[in-house]
Amino acid sequence: MKKLLTLLLVLFLSAVLFAGGVSETTGAKAPGYKDTITVGQGADVTSFDPHIGKETPAVAVTNHIFDTLVDTDPVTGEVVSQIAERWEVLSPVEYRFFIRKGIKFHNGEDLTADDVKFSLDRAIASGSVSYIVDFIKEVKIEDEYTVLVTTKAPYGPTLRNLAVPFAAIVPKDYVTANPDGLKTNPIGSGPYKFVSWSQNDNVVLQSYADYFQGAPATEKVVFKIIPEASQRTIALETGELDVSYDILVSDLKRIRQNKNLVLFEAPSLTCFYISFNMRKAPFNNQLVRQAINMAIDRQLLVDTVNSGTGSAADEIIAPAVFGYHSTGVWPYNPEKAKQLLAQAGYPNGFECSLWVNNNQSRVEMCQAIQEMLREIGIKVKVEVMEFGTFISRSTAGEHDMGYFGWVTSTKDADYTYYSLQHSSQQGAPGNRSFIADAEVDRLVMLGRTSADMKVRAQAYKYLAIKLKDVANNAPIIYTAITAGANKSVEGFVLDPIGYHKLETVKVAK
Repeated sequence: MKKLLTLLLVLFLSAVLFAGGVSETTGAKAPGYKDTITVGQGADVTSFDPHIGKETPAVAVTNHIFDTLVDTDPVTGEVVSQIAERWEVLSPVEYRFFIRKGIKFHNGEDLTADDVKFSLDRAIASGSVSYIVDFIKEVKIEDEYTVLVTTKAPYGPTLRNLAVPFAAIVPKDYVTANPDGLKTNPIGSGPYKFVSWSQNDNVVLQSYADYFQGAPATEKVVFKIIPEASQRTIALETGELDVSYDILVSDLKRIRQNKNLVLFEAPSLTCFYISFNMRKAPFNNQLVRQAINMAIDRQLLVDTVNSGTGSAADEIIAPAVFGYHSTGVWPYNPEKAKQLLAQAGYPNGFECSLWVNNNQSRVEMCQAIQEMLREIGIKVKVEVMEFGTFISRSTAGEHDMGYFGWVTSTKDADYTYYSLQHSSQQGAPGNRSFIADAEVDRLVMLGRTSADMKVRAQAYKYLAIKLKDVANNAPIIYTAITAGANKSVEGFVLDPIGYHKLETVKVAK
């Protein structure tokens, strides 16, 4: 434990050291304002295709390029119009959407009902994002600007799911002619157009003058990929960045005290968790999974590695999500954990790996967990890899344990439980524990298909209790979502999901 506490102290203090940088200036779109917003984020886009690239770093970029039928207000959470100017609920399974006339894609093509049907059908067929729209039975074109969406059964989160960026509307003709075109040369109807992508370095977007809500406030957006959070903070301090996402927790105080910067902070919908690959021994043993859960002192991780921000997690959905039921944070009990390992046939522990992508905060968390597991005899090798590699290899089930983050983007438990726990969603959709449990599947589907919110809430309660026993995952921490900005930045609104929108943002000179 002494070694663990020493490591935690080092992690806590490490970000105090920093170096200088070079400031960057740009021309102005309007008098007094820059013509470019420069944003720093920790990982690159995996794919610009909204029906493939579902990870937060990808969506943080692509949600400026594509729009959806409806949207959610980042402050109130209410469903609001977007491509559909209005809608009617005809029955528990029928929704009619009236599409705005005059919307054009970035290549000049008109956006019509044909594109809406094509896009939703394409998302349903996607191996990556089908879980968000596969409640849809049929999309029927009623006329050039009207579609009828029929669901397979009454489905409570219908409108919220259609507001998720993975249900983006794409140009049918372009995609039909270039099936892989969106991956690297996206064309949408959103407020910004794609310009260029220098892989693992930057993405450049240009304002779309003909956007139906009016051109964005700033001409260009540059997303700079800076994996190390401490380096993003330095870049923010020197003026290289105007905005930086996901501030290193140990840098929060530093930003608060900088008179030239502003810190945005709020509870998020994100849970970080360890997923055990149940296809591999010893993680196919329930006692081993329970032992690891009991060997992790989550509150200590919050207080040290996370500098007191966020909170210890008991479920993989956050408390603000509909369907959350607290089963209590796993008690920290290393002696009991050792007993469980012995019962499982591992009295001396074992060796394994814990995968994590090259995000500094996540690596530090895994290093602390590594030391906690060492206390019960489990020798963990923390393997750090580039984000795209981490996703592709864990999708293939090559990992022992993986450290993942998940955002319940719709604020509805179905979004998380279906994709992470249902047996049909193994691999790319999100189930990287490869759990396949009939009772779990039944409860997931009951919560997914019932129109009665009380029935849904009860299903999710029993599901939470069941999953606590199965222990296919180890929830670790609920995070606070953060961003830092120069005081010259105007109009920035923190999105609790992490899909911050920049079309209203301006940067004063």
